[in-house]
Amino acid sequence: MSTRSGPRKEEAIFAATLELLAEHGYDRLAIESVAARSGVNKTTLYRWWPSKDALLAAALTNSGLLSIDVPDTGGLRTDLLAVARHIARLLTSERTAPIVTAALTAAPRRPELAEVARSFFADRMAREQPIFQRAQERGELRPGIDPVSIMDLLAGAIWFRLLLRGGEASPAFLAETVDIVLEGATDR
Repeated sequence: MSTRSGPRKEEAIFAATLELLAEHGYDRLAIESVAARSGVNKTTLYRWWPSKDALLAAALTNSGLLSIDVPDTGGLRTDLLAVARHIARLLTSERTAPIVTAALTAAPRRPELAEVARSFFADRMAREQPIFQRAQERGELRPGIDPVSIMDLLAGAIWFRLLLRGGEASPAFLAETVDIVLEGATDR
């Protein structure tokens, strides 16, 4: 009995989807183009994903290209620093930066893409949740702190620095950002 949850060439389909998104943008991304590039019949694609948005959501969430290895360094600060480095790599890598940029620039005028983004970030937060569970168990977080807020502050600072300010995310910037998120910015 098969336990596969997608078509045989799933990774090729996801790679084609993300490559075409990066090359042509969201508006020109088409199921037919993904089928041609991946060598899969378009009826197969529609059987698994009923729309371009469903396919894009699956590609963003499940592609090895955008995968995340959840760190377990033994401490919240070093776990978050590892996550921050990963986010910076995704936003600056030659292979992944165009994908992020294409999705980001299309989202404000495409409500369907906003749902794809929500799905992507919800999946990422679910994968990062063990970082915060371990930190709670070690007593590194006060009770009731919202892990989503922590990740929004951390990732938002990196995204803003790289994509909107056109700056760099140096190791010193990443460390300082993690420290500000965890400790605040004032002497108390």
